Amino acid sequence: MKLRTIEIICFLSLIVCVFISTLNFDNKCDDIRQNVLRLHVVANSDSKRDQQLKFTVRDELLKSGTFAVGASSNKQQAQAEIEKNLPSLQQKAQQKVYECGFGYDVKVETGKSYFPTRQYEDITLPAGYYDAVKVIIGDGKGQNWWCVMFPCLCLPAATKDSVKLSDVLNEEQMEIVRKKEKYEVRFWLIEKYYEIFKPEKATVS
Repeated sequence: MKLRTIEIICFLSLIVCVFISTLNFDNKCDDIRQNVLRLHVVANSDSKRDQQLKFTVRDELLKSGTFAVGASSNKQQAQAEIEKNLPSLQQKAQQKVYECGFGYDVKVETGKSYFPTRQYEDITLPAGYYDAVKVIIGDGKGQNWWCVMFPCLCLPAATKDSVKLSDVLNEEQMEIVRKKEKYEVRFWLIEKYYEIFKPEKATVS
């Protein structure tokens, strides 16, 4: 009986240690999140037509140049530039929806959105809440598409002179996003932490 009590105490102690370690790692990841601005395009539904419309609207916005934040030196500047362009973004997205023969309303807003762990070539961004520009088509109940606006990791606006992730993150943070294998278990634990304690999640596209 005494041995079993010791085993239970050891197990609970292990759980507590893992939980504390996950929180500490999440705090380090939060410093990464604070320097990144993301883009979130949400479809009206999961129907084939609505999903195709999502990509059509996305392509229209990307090629229009309204996401030109490459000249920004930090996330705050990029956010300010986007805020100025929100009416233009909404107008272009709405026009494209109408041109495609749909009557959905489009809403473009900024705020916090949850993103799961995501890999962009050799960069892995941890799960969590990021500042994002959210383009919501119609009811916004379909799968979504996301990208990284600042620094430009997957937008056409990125050039060789654009701010890179290494320009806004320190060495320790860059090690986290570059060495997925080393931190893979911790990335998984963070996702589970958000699923259990902060269950609002984005739908994976």
